[in-house]
Amino acid sequence: MANILVVDDELGIRALLSEILTDEGHSVELAEDAAQARACRERVRPDLVLLDIWMPDVDGISLLKEWSAGGLLTMPVIMMSGHGTIDTAVEATKHGAMAFLEKPITLQKLLRAVEQGLAKPSARPAPAAPGSLSRLDNHHPMDNVLVGSLPTPPVVPLSLGPQAEQSFDLDRPLREARDAFEKSYFEFHLAQENGSMTRVAEKTGLERTHLYRKLKQLGVDLSRNKRGGG
Repeated sequence: MANILVVDDELGIRALLSEILTDEGHSVELAEDAAQARACRERVRPDLVLLDIWMPDVDGISLLKEWSAGGLLTMPVIMMSGHGTIDTAVEATKHGAMAFLEKPITLQKLLRAVEQGLAKPSARPAPAAPGSLSRLDNHHPMDNVLVGSLPTPPVVPLSLGPQAEQSFDLDRPLREARDAFEKSYFEFHLAQENGSMTRVAEKTGLERTHLYRKLKQLGVDLSRNKRGGG
């Protein structure tokens, strides 16, 4: 997997992105300002950078320009902001940013942008002309990812071999029957995704915190589904 540098002055954002990306098997470095970002970039040579715009001292756009002017933009950079504008997005792409994500960042858009960014880690995207930015989902100008779309994932049949043949006792209260089904449902998806809570949350349409609470409530054994590397 990749080495990803997350640069953001908000502790909560750094912690959340680190948890998600680590769960995906990536190695994550954290920086809270431009000075730490410069040091991390020099030390670990990240495969991809998630860079916040609004930071104290030196902002993300200025740091991006600095890397670009100094020939240090050898990795894809995804800009992040909760208060960005289309002009900011255009300026960032002119200086080499490959994507722009608006906070709060949804799980699906984060994973898509990271996966697309890592698809061509050594290629610096050409600056895009104003108005030519491709947009995601709800066509918000800050949700631009300047790379091709991912292929549609294959449909996985509901089969895990003999253990997939579950028998449910229907002669019992609805809540008990439903809990038994849901436990089998989540155990199936955990096995399919090698214990990745991020992927299971994406597949089942649940927020991670809700998913954790649900699995705990159902008594699902998470330890046996943990991936060896994560």
